[in-house]
Formats: sequence, structure tokens, C-alpha cells
Amino acid sequence: MAAEAGAVAALDAARGKYAALSFATIAIVVGLPLWWKTTETYRASLPYSEIAELDTLLFQLTVPVTVVFARGVLPADQERKLPLRATQRAEVPLNSKTGVTSRYDVSFRRATSQEETFLSQASAPGGRGSAPHAGPDGSPLSPQEVSVYLGKRRSAVLRAPQGTGDTLGAVSAQVQQLAHAMSFSPESIAEALADRVPIGQPGAEWKRPFKSSLGYEITFSLLNPDPKSHDVHWDIEGAVRRYVQPLLDKLGSVAEFSVDSQILYYAMLGVTPRFDAASSSFVLSAHSLPHVINPVEARLGSSAASLYPVLNFLLYVPERLYSPLHIKGKDGAAVPTNAFHSPRWGGIMVYNVEPEAANETTLPRRVDVDMVHVMGVFLAQLRLLLGISPGPLPAGALQGGPGGEGLSDWELDRLLWARTVENVATVSTTLTSLAQLLGKISNIVIKDDVASEVYRAVDAAREAMRQLERGHLDAAFRASKAAVTSSERAFFDPSLLHLLYFPDDQKFAIYIPLFLPMAVPILLSLAKILRESRQSRKAPVKVD
Repeated sequence: MAAEAGAVAALDAARGKYAALSFATIAIVVGLPLWWKTTETYRASLPYSEIAELDTLLFQLTVPVTVVFARGVLPADQERKLPLRATQRAEVPLNSKTGVTSRYDVSFRRATSQEETFLSQASAPGGRGSAPHAGPDGSPLSPQEVSVYLGKRRSAVLRAPQGTGDTLGAVSAQVQQLAHAMSFSPESIAEALADRVPIGQPGAEWKRPFKSSLGYEITFSLLNPDPKSHDVHWDIEGAVRRYVQPLLDKLGSVAEFSVDSQILYYAMLGVTPRFDAASSSFVLSAHSLPHVINPVEARLGSSAASLYPVLNFLLYVPERLYSPLHIKGKDGAAVPTNAFHSPRWGGIMVYNVEPEAANETTLPRRVDVDMVHVMGVFLAQLRLLLGISPGPLPAGALQGGPGGEGLSDWELDRLLWARTVENVATVSTTLTSLAQLLGKISNIVIKDDVASEVYRAVDAAREAMRQLERGHLDAAFRASKAAVTSSERAFFDPSLLHLLYFPDDQKFAIYIPLFLPMAVPILLSLAKILRESRQSRKAPVKVD
């Protein structure tokens, strides 16, 4: 009976050991991995290698150029070579990770009959380019000095070089310089990449236009600090419809624009003008102009309510006490437009009221603003703020007027070149920052829709660079806009912040109070089994 009781006790002890080992095995092998897997942060896969490749921006920009020769311009031996193709390359390394290779695919051919008629009219006496005109610097050009005429379309008329045997070679050098002015130049690309590659030129910050955006808000403000003396009237709706809207319609492919206006009374500049006895007027010097913007900006209130960058254009009618008011530049001379602009902010124009007549005593005095003069200044500032400017023109070049739209076709192309390059660089910076953030903080959730936006942004940016290499500007710009949209959606997705402040130590702090009551008996049983196993190994063995 004693032997049977001992056997039963040993069997129960063995069962207890097996049960404890089973519980421990299931908890460690099954329970712990299952808990870890079900509580881990979900992170969809991202194209980290493609993002790293995109961060190395090596642009290859291609511009197709066609040169048409009129009959008799080329020598007979060179005319027999037509049609002819040539490629001109130039490489501009900006830094170790960014560079630009420009390629101009130039094709030479004879003019068609219709083109012959146009060229003969352009070179005839009294035709285009034959009358005296003002050059790019404002100096007059005689008909003999006008060697290049840039129209509003994507074309230019060149005067054939005289006194040279290699006409093709001389024209090729002229064409490359002209293509820089009408498409892009190393300077314009460097300005587009200014946030990524420092320009390094003194005063370059003052030349920077607004950054590329999907939309802009334009605000025209009339500041009347002395309504008791001046009853100012301006036809801003008619002026916008007549002068601004045609330009914005042509820029519709670049971004969305919204226009509004407002009148602010008792709005001061915040700077006391200095009286100039020599001119019997008040003066705002160049060093005081930066202090004008902050006090006025607090009254505008448009930037806080807009999702897009705001371009501010302020028309300031000086109060009677400080009238007339003139702006002087750094050289001490009066600014002809009596206006100034601030990069990436807007422009301010001072509008002086005509002197009062001797018998005029009625106040407030009615003031009708000359909107033609005012909008001419604001349009010039708007073009400057958006980065619409030609490159350095060749000597003797004459630029025609942009027409009623206020923008030439080749000026729009030049803007698209810069915006496309800037958009791709912005996408690269955004995705690289996102990848670095997600790599450092492992608790950020990456949903599938966020990953899809990242993949779309990478694919669209690559497509934009491929189209730039092929010379398809419109397709490249559309792809770059799609890339910017997708990258911003991914970067600013609200789901990225849900578990940002839920690290692993907080996970253990939450779940240990739940698992500890179950784990203590299992751990005590394992410790008892381990202790009994050691004792059994040390016990002496009895041999009969």
C-alpha cells in the first residue's frame, strides 16, 4: 500500500510538472508572439530605395529648336546640307547631389512658301524690326542694330550674320543664346532650386519669386489713412477684369488664382516720413521700407484665412499732413513708379493726390484713382513675384509686347520650366524628410493609402523627369503637379500622428498589470521544477 501511495504521489508530481511546463510553453511560444504581433504598429512598405534615388536630382532638360532659313541666306554649299540636325549640350553641376544637363536639339531646314512671305515682310522697310525701337535696356535701337526680334508666340526672327563664311556656325551660337532667353538658363534653374541649393549671390534673396504652389490668392488693398480729408474711389473690379484677369486666365495651367479687394481706413504705414525741403515733399528712404510692411500686414488679415500663398498689392493714399509722399531708392533718387515690392510678399504703391486748388475748402476731397497707371505698376510687380522674366537677351535683341494677355507664350514656357524643376525638387525633399521621419520613429502608423500616395508621388516625379528629358514640357509640368499633390497628401496625412506618442515602454506599462497575475504562478512553478531537478541531481544514488 505504501508503494502504491508513493507511486500515485510521484505520478501527481509528474503531472503537475508537465502541466506547468505546458502552460509555460504555450504562453511563451504562442501567447507572447501573438500578443506582440497583435499590438505592433502597422506599417505598410514604402519605396525607400526609390526615394533615395530621387533625392539625387540630376536633371536632363531638352529643348527642341527649329531654325528656318529664308532663300538666299545660306551659301550654296551650306544650303545643300539642309535639312540638318545638331545637338548642343551644357552641364551645370550645382552641388554633389544636384546637377543639370541641358540639351538643345536644333534642326535646320529651308523655309516654306508661307514662311518665306512672313520673313520677307519682317525684313522689308517698314516691316517688323525695321523701325527704331527701344532695346532691353531702354536705349533706342536703329533698324541696323535690331538683329533679333522676339514675338509673343514661340518664335523669333533673326537677321543673318554678315561677312562670315560659316553662316551655320554663327547662327548656332546665336540660337543657343536665344534659346536660353526663351526657355531656361542656368540662372533660372538655380533660382528654382534656391531652397535646395543656395544661390550664393549678394542680394539674390530680393530676386526670389513666390515658391511654386497649386494656388495663389491675390489681394488688392486700398489704404486710406485720412478719410476725413480724402474720399478715395477706385474701380478695382473693372481694372481686375480688364488688366489682371487675362493674365490669370493664361496662367490657369500653372495654378489656381483667386482675387479679392478691400478698403482699409485709418491704416498707417508705421513709419514717419521725412520732410525734404529741396523738393517740398515728404520722403520714404530705402532703409525704412522694410519697416512699412509689418504694421500694415497686421491690418490685412487675408493670409491667416487662406490655404494658399497670398500676394498683397497695396495702394496707399498719403494723409493730408504727409502729402505729397515720394519713395527714394538707395542711390537717393526718387523711384519713378513711387512703388516697391517685397519678395514673396507683394508690393506697395504710394498714390499722391493732386495739389489742392486755392479756392478748394470742401472736405473730404473726392479722389478718383487712375487705375491704368496703378495696374501697370501692379502687373509688373505681379510678373516679378511669380518669376515671369526673360533671360539675358542677345545684343541687339528686341522683345515685342506680350499683347492683351500680358504674357508671351515663350514667357509662359520659361515659367513652366522653372516650376517643373522646382516641383520635382520639392517632391524629393518632402519624400526624403518623410522617409527619414518614419525611419527614426518606428511607432508611426503607415496606412496603405499613405503608402499609395508615396508610390504615386515617386512615379509622377520620375515621369516628370522623363518628360523633361524628352522635351515634353506640358506633360512634365502636369506630372510634377501630380507628384506635389500626392507627396503633400502623404506627408500631412492625419493618421501619421495617431501613435506618435505611444512608444514600446508605454505598451509594456499597459499590458504588464494584465499579464502579471497569470505569469506569477507559471514562473513559481517553473522555479520549483528547476529547484527539484537540481536537488535530484545532487541526491546520492543507493545501490543494493
